[in-house]
Amino acid sequence: MCRVLGLVVALWLGGSAASLPQISSGADPCCWRAAVGAVVITPKASLWMGGYAARDKPADEKIHDLFAKVLVVEDLDGNRLVIVTTDLLGITRELRMAVETQVKQYGVERKSLLMNASHTHCGPELRSERLLRLGIDVRYAALSRQYVRWIAQQIATLVGQVVKQVEPTRLFYSYARAGFAMNRRFPTDKGFINSPNPDGPTDHQVPVLRMETDAGELKAVLFGYACHATTLSFQQLCGDYPGFAQQFVQESHPGSIAMFMNGCSADQNPYPRRTLDLAKQHGRALANGVETALITKKQTELRGSLNVALKNVTLQFAEPPSRAELEKQVQSGNKYIRIHARGLLDELDARGTIETEFDHFPLQVARFGDDLTLVGICGEAVVDYSLRCQQELSDASRTAVWTAGYCNDVFGYLPSERVLQEGGYEAGEAMRYTTFPGPFDSSVESRIMEGIHQLVRESGQE
Repeated sequence: MCRVLGLVVALWLGGSAASLPQISSGADPCCWRAAVGAVVITPKASLWMGGYAARDKPADEKIHDLFAKVLVVEDLDGNRLVIVTTDLLGITRELRMAVETQVKQYGVERKSLLMNASHTHCGPELRSERLLRLGIDVRYAALSRQYVRWIAQQIATLVGQVVKQVEPTRLFYSYARAGFAMNRRFPTDKGFINSPNPDGPTDHQVPVLRMETDAGELKAVLFGYACHATTLSFQQLCGDYPGFAQQFVQESHPGSIAMFMNGCSADQNPYPRRTLDLAKQHGRALANGVETALITKKQTELRGSLNVALKNVTLQFAEPPSRAELEKQVQSGNKYIRIHARGLLDELDARGTIETEFDHFPLQVARFGDDLTLVGICGEAVVDYSLRCQQELSDASRTAVWTAGYCNDVFGYLPSERVLQEGGYEAGEAMRYTTFPGPFDSSVESRIMEGIHQLVRESGQE
């Protein structure tokens, strides 16, 4: 619970001490100090775009700017969480490590940095090695590397600025719903295909965290939704429905900054799709959900202390293909199967074996007192993870639970045990677009959930 302080509290900020203003013992003080900021990260050059393997040319123009946004939250003891949201396809390990290294100068610990990507498929490709692997002109790989270095600097500089601007703040959590996401794994006699499945699992919740000054001025609105940002597939830079949703929320609340975190949406698509008008329509629907959450009487003012934990868990891949299988695959008529097999053969020749472990899978948990638990999962997690977290963590702690995917390292798809058993694109077929040997083994979901529960226990919640 919030402390009623009649003294000056020292705040650790960027390696130096600052002081909170005196609070009358008869007052109900703010529990938090926070600040928010935004920076444009629209590429200055025409970059190759990420998200669709079939693209054959770079971006030619933009619909609107892309942004990185930063929310810094501290409790009265100086415990800190830095949330970075981006209008990008994913957070690469290279980008995460670059930002992580640079923000150390501002006193930001590794565990306190949470980076999320909206997963817009109309953003720049950050994976230069992927462009080279696909045979794209080497100039675009060089531009991609330059862009990653540039946005890392932009984000780190913004973090440094926002950290210095924290002020007494009140935080409120609420949620509403939006209905345009639908499960995209449709069962057929020949297996699961990518098509709308109205009977498949979904998570329509729109979680919202709002930041207000002690005087009631709205400064930031952080919101989420579990849905692929794939309304659009053209060659223009655009934030897709999350970009429009953020615009609409900010237009409704001048002077505030709206931030979007994608959820566990690997198997969720927006429907209908493929036009700019539909992207705006879905953005408006999501913004309406946010507005509903802002006015609902079911509001929780967050109180208490901030506890943040982060750890890497190790995941296992299924048995990799044999040399004979790979040599057969390099003759495939599908170029992506050929490229994937060729890479694994090169690995086998160089190391004598193919890697069977993924040992740098980051999980992150941030607990806001006894009121809200925020879980950050890396990769493109299917919706089963958010549904399971809501059930298990709420049951254990009677707290609100918000699960975000696409955090810290978006390496590719993260299936659940159910999806692995069913097969299809998210289960393993999408691995052909990565350097991984193949699908994860059946232990993947249990390993991740065990890791999440361990972090929650470390934060003192279970």
